[in-house]
Amino acid sequence: MGKFKAEIDIMPLKALLDPQGKAVTGSMKNIGLPEIENVRIGKHISLELEALSKEIASAKVEQACKKLLANQIMESFSYDLEEVI
Repeated sequence: MGKFKAEIDIMPLKALLDPQGKAVTGSMKNIGLPEIENVRIGKHISLELEALSKEIASAKVEQACKKLLANQIMESFSYDLEEVI
């Protein structure tokens, strides 16, 4: 049994409007950074779990993302998984 740490990024789908990102993009001009554009805002989740193998841990993280952490109608997710020593 090993301990694993997952770093998960959840972002709005590129095809969908990101109102929060759009507002931040607009504010960049107000603070003197007009060259920054197309801001997209998502969330980052860090979690730890125990599993018999990295493959099993990865499957559990996928399941958590698909069933609870990400709304797949509006969001995509990616993650990095490492064994904690």
